[in-house]
Amino acid sequence: MIEFIKGEISDLTPTSVVLETNGIGYFLNISVNTFSQIQHAQTCRLYVHEAIREDAYVLFGFYDTEEREAFRKLISVSGVGANTARVILSSLTVAELESALLAENVSIFKNIKGIGTKTAQRIIVELKDKVSKVGLAGGEQGSLLVAGSEVRSEALAALQMLGFPAAASTKVVNAILKDQPGLTVEQLIKASLKML
Repeated sequence: MIEFIKGEISDLTPTSVVLETNGIGYFLNISVNTFSQIQHAQTCRLYVHEAIREDAYVLFGFYDTEEREAFRKLISVSGVGANTARVILSSLTVAELESALLAENVSIFKNIKGIGTKTAQRIIVELKDKVSKVGLAGGEQGSLLVAGSEVRSEALAALQMLGFPAAASTKVVNAILKDQPGLTVEQLIKASLKML
């Protein structure tokens, strides 16, 4: 099993990247969220999920292990394939996905290309319990209140635009919201900047 590939970015589109390492170019399918994290980099390390089928050997790359874990949980749902899971993770961040699952928000999933009502309901039914216990990525995110999810996702987006890594930002934002759930986006960003 390939855990990650670290190399020079030789080709990059919003849906794929070719990483060159030791003279070999690896083609990885990526989400738009991963693309936004690596679009200005010359080199990067992507965590890998291998999909081995009779007719193909396909690699999916993720900027962090949280996104890869969410991807693996999504493809465990009956009727959700690797490409559908990638489209979901291109439309929603891991935090937004967790919030949608906790809120049982069928319409968020239905707005994603290729997902109908039945598939959306199946995703919620099969993954909601996993999120409420430990979060999709195995962290403490699942225990956060859904009400603060919009503030949380806006703050995380702002922190990432400022150049802070997604994993570190998520950890800090979660810790702050656990103690002070009623913060505005601006207050949350300022508090996070002091801890990052």
